[in-house]
Amino acid sequence: MLLRASKEVEHIKTMVLKMATLAEESVRDATESFMKCDTEIAQRTIERDSEINQSEMNIDKEVFQCLALKAPVAGDLRLLFSIQKINKDLERIGDHAVNISQAAINCFGFGKPIVSAQIRLMSSLTNTMLSDAISCFSKTDSQLALNVLEHDDQVDDLNRAMTREVITLVKQDITSIEASLELLRVSKNLERIADLSTNIAEDVIFHAKALDVKHRNMSEQLLDQE
Repeated sequence: MLLRASKEVEHIKTMVLKMATLAEESVRDATESFMKCDTEIAQRTIERDSEINQSEMNIDKEVFQCLALKAPVAGDLRLLFSIQKINKDLERIGDHAVNISQAAINCFGFGKPIVSAQIRLMSSLTNTMLSDAISCFSKTDSQLALNVLEHDDQVDDLNRAMTREVITLVKQDITSIEASLELLRVSKNLERIADLSTNIAEDVIFHAKALDVKHRNMSEQLLDQE
């Protein structure tokens, strides 16, 4: 029974990795569409969301059937619990990519978005965090997962800095308020993607080490052990 469960769990993990690839492509395309004010790329990202949503439902169904019929234990059971949460996080990441794409479409009417060096850095860092989170899930790499956790504060700082920058922009030019609000929208969605990537990394550590590192002191203790 355990071997059958393990085989089924690996199949579900493969499904999650395919969904993760879609989510990663969506975030990459969404940020590119905003930087370039490219509505074609933005629309492609929005259309991809239905495939991500369908993947979430398919994975939920497979997890439920595995739990009900295969009686997984130990590592398999922890992996399934992690997959349940990662599945939802990936679906939400897809939603945030759609929000960024919609901001790109809105900014098309303004000529081009206001893209600062900070939002470019935030975009690059968030894309890297998501890519690393997916990679650590694929490889069950707890060290790489810890690296993802370490970058989350940096994205939070950039998001707060973007709020201050938008306030300054609006004060300097009141006509920029609509474009500035879209910039703020993108910043907030990038921050949420980084948070969800962090969630994925935490779930990988839970699976690999049977440890809950949602609290910072726990992640620091694990880092000391590595």
